[in-house]
Amino acid sequence: MPWLGLGVWKVTNPEELDSAVKTALEAGYTSIDTADVYGNEEGVGKAIKESGIPREQLFITTKLANKMQRKGYDATLKAFEASRKRLGLEYIDLFLIHWPVKDKYVESWKAIIKLYKEGLVRAIGVSNFLIHHLEDIMNETDVVPAVNQVELHPWLNQSELIDFCRKNKIQVEAYSPLMSGHLREVTELEEIAEKYGKTPAQIVLRWHLQREVIVIPKSVNKGRIIENSQIFDFNLSEEDMEAINSLNRNRRFLPHPDNVYF
Repeated sequence: MPWLGLGVWKVTNPEELDSAVKTALEAGYTSIDTADVYGNEEGVGKAIKESGIPREQLFITTKLANKMQRKGYDATLKAFEASRKRLGLEYIDLFLIHWPVKDKYVESWKAIIKLYKEGLVRAIGVSNFLIHHLEDIMNETDVVPAVNQVELHPWLNQSELIDFCRKNKIQVEAYSPLMSGHLREVTELEEIAEKYGKTPAQIVLRWHLQREVIVIPKSVNKGRIIENSQIFDFNLSEEDMEAINSLNRNRRFLPHPDNVYF
């Protein structure tokens, strides 16, 4: 699984979506992260097909919508097939439960395990799962998710969750790694960025990588998509890593995973 991917949450304009995906692929990205609820799986599928890049060189992620999760096991299987067809793919690289819907996510996890065993998806995982949610599905099925994709950034560094996932060999992936537009409010990053000749966004993405966290920053801006990929040519010092760690406020910009009412 690539360390860097393009997120396409809230990208519903067809032209913007097409341009963003193709720009990312041209810039060297090979991972695209979408979801049923984003309403843009067809556009992602169209863009990756038109890119001409061989399928086996790409890593495509999509997610189970809450409305389908609430309908149970069979609905989860149908939702996967619908996503696969919208993407126009024979298989999906990573399929995630998007949110832990109370009293439903274990059943959906069992359905996703079936998909994995049938070879329709190369890896299975979850999104927005806290430690107790992870323990539930692991205890019920003995199958450990390959990935846990969560909100993670300097104001929500998720240290305890990362430690738990690392111990259980679950790869952590960060969505909203650049704080959903609030990065400029973190003035402490400017001095660090100047030291390395990088932008604050590049510093934060590098911080994620050095914590062994995969990142999927969302952007439709060509310059920023390219900028976000230029994070593999430097290393942050331990001092600067710790300085960013210390910015934690346990501040979420998205809903708390124990309050999934949507």
